[in-house]
Amino acid sequence: MGEPKGGDLGGRLTAEQYRVTQECGTEPPFDNAYWNEHREGVYVDVVSGVPLFSSTDKFDSGTGWPSFTKPIDPGNVVESQDASLGMIRTEVKSAQALSHLGHVFPDGPGPSGQRYCINSAALRFVPAGEMEAAGYGRYLALFPSSAPAAGTRAETAVLAAGCFWGTEEYFRRLPGVLSTEVGYTGGTAPAPTYEDVCSGTTGHAEALKIEFDPSRISYRDILRHFFRMHDPTQVDRQGPDMGAQYRSAIFYRDDAQRETAAGLIAELGGGGKYREPIATRLEKAGPFYPAEDYHQDYLRKHPGGYCHVNLGLAAQPLEPR
Repeated sequence: MGEPKGGDLGGRLTAEQYRVTQECGTEPPFDNAYWNEHREGVYVDVVSGVPLFSSTDKFDSGTGWPSFTKPIDPGNVVESQDASLGMIRTEVKSAQALSHLGHVFPDGPGPSGQRYCINSAALRFVPAGEMEAAGYGRYLALFPSSAPAAGTRAETAVLAAGCFWGTEEYFRRLPGVLSTEVGYTGGTAPAPTYEDVCSGTTGHAEALKIEFDPSRISYRDILRHFFRMHDPTQVDRQGPDMGAQYRSAIFYRDDAQRETAAGLIAELGGGGKYREPIATRLEKAGPFYPAEDYHQDYLRKHPGGYCHVNLGLAAQPLEPR
């Protein structure tokens, strides 16, 4: 990554974001954060934060870039003629920051017939479950299925199942999961870094914090998915990753969560689903330290990245109880 450019703006953007938004660059297809993003939410200008596009208007164009049929508000984007490559194209910029976003083409699906081909580097995705806290609550009406039921409070689960990249990607795909965040917990070192945790000296595990709507998915079913998506009989390892930081653990937040977890372990072990003893530890939840930004949504940013989880299982219904 090169040195930040453009003063304060360069300091807030990565080199790739700066190249795309300020120098009219184009990122590679199929190797960007949002071309294969399927969650509900809004895409905002990475420079100004103004909402530009909605997942309700996103479609798979097969081009390898995020594609939309229309902006959320036509007034939030400006279009102009672009003849930079010896052909006439229509460039799309954000109206407030005038940052380059991409181009619009007349080969999209109906009824608009338009395809807004946008660079992921010009956008920041805000999942529906995080929109209220991020200040985009007025747009939640676009996603009624993602809003918690009236009078329902979101609940939290904290789990460890090996490398947190694949663990996060599995759970974010489940209906009823509102948001996910990877981090470190279970140890004694305050505010650890990834390098600290990898050293195996902190006692922390790579973990996932899940906010979910209990009216749509129960804590017990969160745990049933947990036991399905990794091997809970492995001691301090998952796949090729070894060490206590990759342990299988449930960090219970109250007695009800502890009792649910203990009951499910007893049900699945001891001649149940697993022949080997279940190695999952039950640990009382303590401080949760969010991991560095580059670990958050890792497999969305790097679709071909390492993953020890069979993500296809997330789309399959749980076995009857």
